Amino acid sequence: MISRQPGKRALLFILVTVLIDTMGMGVIIPVIPELIMELTGEGLSRAAVYGGWLGFVYAGLQFVFAPILGNLSDRFGRRPVLLYAVGSLGIDYIFMGLAPTIRWLFVGRAIAGIAGASFTPAHAYIADVTTPDKRAQSFGLMGAAFGAGFILGPALGGLLGELGPRAPFFAAAALSLLNVTYGFFVLPETLAPERRRPFDWRRANPVGTLMQIRQHPMVLGLLGSLFLWQVAHQAMPSTWSFYTMYKFGWSEAMVGASLAFVGAIMVMGQSTLPRIVIPRLGERRTALVGFVAGGAGYLGYAFATEGWMIFAWLLTWLLGALVMPSIQSLMTHRIPADAQGELQGAVGSLYGLSSFIAPPVMTQLFRRFTAADAPVHFPGAAFVLAAVLVGGSMALLWKATRPSRDSAGTPRKTGGTSAGQVEPS
Repeated sequence: MISRQPGKRALLFILVTVLIDTMGMGVIIPVIPELIMELTGEGLSRAAVYGGWLGFVYAGLQFVFAPILGNLSDRFGRRPVLLYAVGSLGIDYIFMGLAPTIRWLFVGRAIAGIAGASFTPAHAYIADVTTPDKRAQSFGLMGAAFGAGFILGPALGGLLGELGPRAPFFAAAALSLLNVTYGFFVLPETLAPERRRPFDWRRANPVGTLMQIRQHPMVLGLLGSLFLWQVAHQAMPSTWSFYTMYKFGWSEAMVGASLAFVGAIMVMGQSTLPRIVIPRLGERRTALVGFVAGGAGYLGYAFATEGWMIFAWLLTWLLGALVMPSIQSLMTHRIPADAQGELQGAVGSLYGLSSFIAPPVMTQLFRRFTAADAPVHFPGAAFVLAAVLVGGSMALLWKATRPSRDSAGTPRKTGGTSAGQVEPS
């Protein structure tokens, strides 16, 4: 049952939900290395490998369960699925905060992976409450809320880390429980009963979901582009703490400050730039500009020789942060209203797959090139790989959205950008 008329208030509710949820995730990042070292007795380089496998477990289960959550939200509405996901994330933090052994960290990550966090139904929620010509801006605001959470979360985590590596986990659990309580009382449903569709297990799995998306070839190509972008992006959460501590000797507080700076850049970029840049360049060109900026940033991190250079290169996220809202908007325009959850399930599943594949690869690269017997000492190897993947992502988007030609060989425009269609380059 829809408790309120969806609109600006509904959008505000979901943005606050994403903000609090992201704060919970950001709080724990600065202390993960120390907690792993405490539980395993290993050094920082070896602890990075455990960190990669924790991401592997989380992502593998998210890959399987994200399409289920997306399809459930198309059947029962966004609100109950969103609340379930946020509540499960709180349980994850409690498990991790109480962990007496490394195995408990894996149990906590498994719980969070099954829940799929809250982003799958949240993106579908955004598609419900915004018109097609405003979706890129709304996805940008969601990214800004995500960035704001990463301003407050890591900074708070770095400070709480001074009390011990477990304190931020309990703070994150409290935020998640506050979030689910808030949502229970004030979050409105946005998917009307007449717009819902039956749940079908044949569609509620990664393969079935992608088979449905095959009906929209451009969307399939955009998903491929987004997947490579997500794999590249995993270089940051999986190795950032280890890399900056190893190369520049940063403390937990400094790691938290750098991630807070990333959040500030994302807020500035995604809260204002989508409504300025996208109407002028269109979603396709905006995404391409973002790819160039993001790739340059990864190379900058890899070859930085001083800590201050990292902060300079982080400014590239002013434009790099435009990639996600631009591609998300392009895809939602080509999917019917009763399958938006399924689309976001596909996005979440691919994000899970990228998180499943990338953290072990990125952390093993870090381990390989920082070990005593490394053939070449190069801690930034993971970021070079990320830049290469961004180039592949850019090529896929270019191919998927290039203008078609008629029988006479004349370029044919596939639609106007105000409706989310692709403009010729």
